[in-house]
Amino acid sequence: MQKKLFTNLFVTLLFMLIVLPFSCVAQTEFERDVIKTAKGDLEITFIGHGTLMFRINDKVIHIDPVMREADYKIMPDADLICVTHEHGDHLDKKAIGEIWKENTKLILNQNSFNTIGKGKVLVNGDTWQWEGFLIKAVPAYNVENKRSNGEPFHPKGIGNGYVFTFGDVKVYVAGDTENIPEMKNLENIDIAFLPMNLPYTMTPEMVAKAARLFKPKILYPYHYGKTEPEKLIPLLKNENIEVRIRDMQ
Repeated sequence: MQKKLFTNLFVTLLFMLIVLPFSCVAQTEFERDVIKTAKGDLEITFIGHGTLMFRINDKVIHIDPVMREADYKIMPDADLICVTHEHGDHLDKKAIGEIWKENTKLILNQNSFNTIGKGKVLVNGDTWQWEGFLIKAVPAYNVENKRSNGEPFHPKGIGNGYVFTFGDVKVYVAGDTENIPEMKNLENIDIAFLPMNLPYTMTPEMVAKAARLFKPKILYPYHYGKTEPEKLIPLLKNENIEVRIRDMQ
């Protein structure tokens, strides 16, 4: 009896030492930045590619959660999920299911709604109030980069970018887009996430042109694939824009 008890205890301890640290990696391996706002600290977690997580006042916001970037079985449950568009590197039904709870809210574009059948649809220009924060859907589309049949990878009017107003701080998550004229209408953007990889979004030069249109205080290149984000630094050296590079390949 004592020998069996000892064996069970040994197996349990071995499991805790070997297995548990790996099961927690998805929650600890990601880079984080904290931004001060008038409504509390905004914690930004850089999951990967086009996937982000925000936390403010104990509320958790997941943006384009996909299982290929994290194990969402052990990620924090969502108070709000934002989906920019329906492509598989941005919309993942399984990831959404893993972080869904009774009072989770979901905002998304129409094509994403058609895929998963729930959520609040926002079209370009729509605004929505959530927990005292304003969220606006803005255009995200291609002009130059197109498929072999001539159709843009992201046609105009389909996908969303989102501008979040957290007190006195505005955060722009662009989604999949190029440096489109509508970016001139963005005002007082403090933090911007701009995508950078061909053929789907932008080159570093296009990202620099986009940033000059609305001049964010902090620019995070994201969704950058094999593109070298460091190329942005000399392109924007005279623009008073801080380029922060995180692991968002």
